[in-house]
Formats: sequence, structure tokens, C-alpha cells
Amino acid sequence: MSFSRHEPSPAMNRHASRARRRTTAGSAAARRPAVCVLASGGLDSAVLLGEALRKSRTVQPVYVRAGLRWEAAELRALRRFLRAIRSPRLRPLVVLEMPMREVCGDHWSTTGRVPGFHATDASVYIPGRNILLFAKAAAFCALRRLPVLFLGILSANPFPDGSPEFLRAMERALARGLAAPIRLRAPFRRLSKDRVIRRGRGLPLQLTLSCSAPRRGLHCGVCVKCGERAKAFRRAGVPDPTAYADRRCLG
Repeated sequence: MSFSRHEPSPAMNRHASRARRRTTAGSAAARRPAVCVLASGGLDSAVLLGEALRKSRTVQPVYVRAGLRWEAAELRALRRFLRAIRSPRLRPLVVLEMPMREVCGDHWSTTGRVPGFHATDASVYIPGRNILLFAKAAAFCALRRLPVLFLGILSANPFPDGSPEFLRAMERALARGLAAPIRLRAPFRRLSKDRVIRRGRGLPLQLTLSCSAPRRGLHCGVCVKCGERAKAFRRAGVPDPTAYADRRCLG
């Protein structure tokens, strides 16, 4: 079969179609924002990192070190998780310093007298922490022209500095004070921890750490954060891959 000079062959049509798809995909990727994720070594920010990688052009993870007792183990866990999900679109972790010991005084987060397994969510409140973390991370974003800062706040967060009203007010203050279009986004704000676990079940969640008193890199198994984690895996119906140093409270 022959084709006139004005009539493209099927092979040429297929090639042109593939080229258009590649161009469209490239344009869509270019339109996606470059974002920053305020990360810890825990479950919520780990799943948030995974979702941001799927939806964003590039992802900049930022960890803010405040001088709290569990941070060394948490930061090691975060580095392990980032290595496991490495991607050309995942930028190297940046660690910022925001010491809080002089603010917290003898608060449990610095003394080690952590709330127990069955304590309430309200028991883990660290006054002012989110304000300082968001301000530091937002200043970092503004100087690097990163317009979106993702936060791993969940529906169970009962604290005043995790409410939608506070986030809107903080976003306005940061944008005005930094003269930059900073947007604070908390995409899990209406989700419970078990729903977040189900969303992230394809990620290496065994590498995350959600513990106020880790022992030799393991979850202690007796603090309120371990209790919250274990209960969420049960509610999610997902096998808990966590290594607990003490399993007496787990039932």
C-alpha cells in the first residue's frame, strides 16, 4: 500500500501521538508546584512525603530540630525513610535549628517524663511548637521561592495551633511578613491516623518512628505516641510492622 505525500502513514501517526503525549505529560509536570514538606520521622509526614512526591514537580523535605529528647532517633528514622523512597524529584533533606529548651523549661519533652500508653492526645501538647516550626520552615521556603509548605496535621489534633482558623491566620501573617506567597497546606486535616496508614500502606512505614522515648532506636512501646501508633494500625486493619522494645501494653 502506498501513501500520498500529503497523507501520513500509520507509523507516522503513532509517532506523532506518542510525541504529543510526552509533551502533554511534560507540560503537566512543569505546571505542578515545587513544594516543601515539614517532615518528622513519623507516620503522618512519611505518608505526606509519599503523596507529595506523586503530585509535585519537586519535594523539599525539611526537619526542624528543637532540642527535644527523641529527635536523634527520629532524624535517623527520617533519613532511612527518605533513602527508601529516593527519587530524582526528592531533594536532599535540610535540617533547620530552632532550640526550644529555654522555652519549654521542665516540660516532659525535655525531661523525659513522657505521658504513658493510655494518656490522652492533649497530654502531648508542646506550647508554641507549631508556631516556631511553621515560621522557621516558611522563612526557608520564602528565600528559596517554594510557594507551598505541607504540614502533617490530622483530624484528631486538638491543639489551638493545629486548627483551621490558626492555619489561615498564620498563612496570612507569614505571607505578609515575608512578602512572599506562602501557602500552608494540611491535606490530612480531616483524616484520622488509621486512614492515613491505609493511604500509605504501600510505603515502608516500618522505617518511621512515632515515639517519645525510643530505646536503642526502637519504639519504647509504653509511651502515649506508641499507644496512638499501635491503636491506629489495629483500626486500619493493617499489620503493624513496628519493632517495640516493650510489648506489655500492646495486648
